[in-house]
Amino acid sequence: MSFTSPFPDVEIPNQTVFDFLFGSITDDDMDRVALVDPKSGDETTYARLIGQIHAAAGALWAKGIGVGDVVGILSPNIPAFATVFHAILRAGGTATTINALFTAPEIAKQLTDSKAKMLVTVSPLAEQAQIAAKEVGISDENVIILDGAGLKETGHPNAVDLLAPNLPAPQVTIDPATHVAALPYSSGTTGNPKGVALTHRNLVANVAQIKPLQGMTADDVVIAVLPFFHIYGMTVLLNAALYNRGRLVIMPRFDLVEFLENIQNFKVTTAYIAPPVAVALAKHPIVDSYDLSSLTVMMSGAAPLDDELGKAVAKRLDLHMLQGYGMSELSPVSHLIPIDTKAALGYDEPPLSSTGWAIPNTENKIVDPATGDEIGLPAEGLSEPGELWVKGPNVMLGYLGNEQATADTIDADGYLHTGDLAQVDPTGCVYIVDRLKELIKYKGYQVPPAELEALLLTHPQIADTAVIGVVDDDGEEIPKAFVVAQAGAELTADEVIEFVAAKVAPHKKVRAVEFIEAIPKSASGKILRKDLRK
Repeated sequence: MSFTSPFPDVEIPNQTVFDFLFGSITDDDMDRVALVDPKSGDETTYARLIGQIHAAAGALWAKGIGVGDVVGILSPNIPAFATVFHAILRAGGTATTINALFTAPEIAKQLTDSKAKMLVTVSPLAEQAQIAAKEVGISDENVIILDGAGLKETGHPNAVDLLAPNLPAPQVTIDPATHVAALPYSSGTTGNPKGVALTHRNLVANVAQIKPLQGMTADDVVIAVLPFFHIYGMTVLLNAALYNRGRLVIMPRFDLVEFLENIQNFKVTTAYIAPPVAVALAKHPIVDSYDLSSLTVMMSGAAPLDDELGKAVAKRLDLHMLQGYGMSELSPVSHLIPIDTKAALGYDEPPLSSTGWAIPNTENKIVDPATGDEIGLPAEGLSEPGELWVKGPNVMLGYLGNEQATADTIDADGYLHTGDLAQVDPTGCVYIVDRLKELIKYKGYQVPPAELEALLLTHPQIADTAVIGVVDDDGEEIPKAFVVAQAGAELTADEVIEFVAAKVAPHKKVRAVEFIEAIPKSASGKILRKDLRK
């Protein structure tokens, strides 16, 4: 049987993203600071940002970008990302956001698949951008290098060339429910990357759905280190912070010292992270050298957060440590632990090992992947594990140009099959067990890698880890742990194996260990298990 969100439904306006974010802005809000570049100290007010969006939208329109045209953005987090992203949408276009770590062939593949007509980038990425653009037939004039020398000198427009004419934004008419606003690509951790078609309604809905649970206000200072090119950073940081009139302190990449300095110097109140950042915050001694007292809320997403790790961060930093769940196909948030769990649901302490409850306006099912039978809410404890299905206004339109993949993911009743194995408690609180396709089968028993990873991270000498299934000499799939040891640690494979064996059932024992320098991860912090299998 399906179960609905325990939270009241919210109104989802039939608006474009721009109108939803900025349509009701007040004069007082216009004077607020929206974006901060901590490197230069430059601050962008809401008035300046909106003016830049209008001017850039007018320039893009003049260059032939209109309703339905796709523009690629290849950039780390910088203030101009916000301008360009929203200018593309304001002109009626679609923004396909590209991983800033991609090689030229990977960039070209996404540009080709998305049918992009233009590419916007920055000078450190210009070489691979130009190679990719040339390969797919995008002219120099349609490769905008925001911080470059400019059109006259290089043949590539820059930010000044976009903004200086100060052209009026075009008047466009679109249907928010069907017009694709953003086209991020799925991470590819379980297959080939696919374009995830997210409409204006999808993006508007998700910001509206998470607002009452986030508790974000105009007084919040939010550190933006998660990449805007990923849907987590795009929605939960960029769009949600702007909608709530918060202040975004923008970092192009994660560096622990810079992260801590920015929290201290800018009095950051809210941080959205992935579990690898939580590991550093819980274990690195340098954290104690900074005044992080302004920080009151930290939310983890993108991958499962262990309960003990979450509690360690909360205790060390004296803050609310929360967790959420989602995926690109869900715009991305579908589950969240609310900022005030006591007021919302009566919990004295949020269950950090869970991903929280279904957000407003959504329905869930837990379905046995072997039988297709629905698993109901238990009377007590946790249900049997099953695949999590989600239905709501945040469910994507589909995969670009891939009807079969769309049909395999979204059923006739509108439920998106997440591919994640989950359990649920009597209140509807969801616990993610693991990816269905990543479960290890040892002698017929299911072994969730995420469970072993969470356990391994509690070892004081382990900095990071990943677990995959490998085939041993007898042809049996066994759990193998890849381990990054803490600096200076003297840790052996046998010690790792013994540590796990003392805490799990026999079939869950780690049976092979390999020490490596770093765990390969996507930009959002998800473990790239396919890279470990190479």
